[in-house]
Formats: sequence, structure tokens, C-alpha cells
Amino acid sequence: MAPDDVEVAVAAARAGADVVRGMFGQRLDRIDKGAGDFATAADVAAEEAILAVIRAARPDDAVLGEEGGQRGPADAARQWLVDPLCGTLNYAAGMMVVAVNVALRDGAAAVADPFSGEVFFTDANTAGVRRDGVDERLTPTPASGLVDANLDWTHAGFQAVDLLTHPAFGERFRPRVVSSSLALVWVAAGRRAGYVTGGTDLGASVHFAAGIAVCRAAGCVVTGTDGAPLGPGSRGLVAAADAGTHELLLSMIRS
Repeated sequence: MAPDDVEVAVAAARAGADVVRGMFGQRLDRIDKGAGDFATAADVAAEEAILAVIRAARPDDAVLGEEGGQRGPADAARQWLVDPLCGTLNYAAGMMVVAVNVALRDGAAAVADPFSGEVFFTDANTAGVRRDGVDERLTPTPASGLVDANLDWTHAGFQAVDLLTHPAFGERFRPRVVSSSLALVWVAAGRRAGYVTGGTDLGASVHFAAGIAVCRAAGCVVTGTDGAPLGPGSRGLVAAADAGTHELLLSMIRS
């Protein structure tokens, strides 16, 4: 029997995570992307491992990869969005705060943590995390009071650093900086109360699609920084464990 889309996403993310973990700590060639951004040989190798899984299981599907670009028609009915190493800057600096993202547009998705061995996944309806072959449903909660903020200056429009200086922010939350899809799935898992970032059209981004899918399926509140639904032209991202936290973050952003 052919695997379902969730198992394809999980297997692909794991394949990429195996490569990322195996190459960690090595001196890797860098591929300059401009504006201070770069990829490493691990990014490229992990994407090839992910593609091999998708090609074997879904040979007719299109793929948009962070490193390899579009493979197959861009308007294909089924398209996978792949970020083989989310957190390249962390990885190159010898930090293990990274993720591997695989998402079928408007469908199943998986985010793998190469170093914890966890895979966060969704079938677009429910969300879970797989550890040592055991699946557990994700349950978001704002109890930690921790909010991850993406401080990358390349994201246009709203800048998360402005939120951190809001007087009410420090009274209610404590900031953390991950700049990785781990921040999104940690909201879904109850390890973070929220996540905020600038940027545009993030719902269709290889960097964010998988994490957003997991958050939504877990029951988190996910919108742009203006409170509007994510979609073409939407700006920024606020993912919160519950409606109260979401509204509180939005009120600070607006003011």
C-alpha cells in the first residue's frame, strides 16, 4: 500500500534531518546568496535527500525547494515546499537550533528537529509529534509566557524588535530568539506562548509553510501582524497558543 501524504512528509523530513545531523560540525563549503545570506553543502545535500523520498513516493508532484528552486510546473495541483535546513546561520555557527521543513501546499506537513529526533507533523486537520516511534497529539498553551521573535532585518515591514520595546511586553512575556521553524512548532507543542516575525506572503514560503500548517492544525491562532488571514500579499506573522495571547500581541503591535 502506498504511504499517505503525512508519512511521505515525515519520511522526507527525516531523510533531510539525517543529512543535517550527519554533517554537523564539519567544515562546509558556503554558497553566497547575497545580503549576508548563504547556504552550505549540508543545505544542498539535505534537499537532495528530501527530493529522493518525494520522487519515489509521489513522482508526479511538483517541488519548490529553497536551494534547487522549482521542479515541475509551478501551477501543479500538488506542490511540495521544501526548506532543507531552516536555521543555516545557527548551523554554520555550530548551534543545533535548526529544523527541516517539508509541506504539501494546503495539505500534510512535517518539521523535523535533527538533534532531538522529534518530528512535528500534520495531516492538515490534526497535529502531533513523533518521538522514538510514538505519536503524541500537540496541545498549545500560553503557560510558558515565552514569545519567540524573529529579529532578521531582511524581513520587510513590521520589525519584531519594536514589539520587544513595548512597555507591556515585558510585563506579560519574556522574549526568546530562535529564527527557525522550531519556534512555530514549539508554539503548537505548548513550549512557547507565541511567535512573531515580519515578512510578506509567509504562508506560501518554504521557510514557514510547514510550521504554519502544524500550528493551525494544533489549534493555534495564526494571522498576519495586522490580524488578517494569511494569503497573497499578507504581511508578517503572529502565531499564538490561544486567542487571548494572540489579541494581546496584536494590541502591542498596533500601538
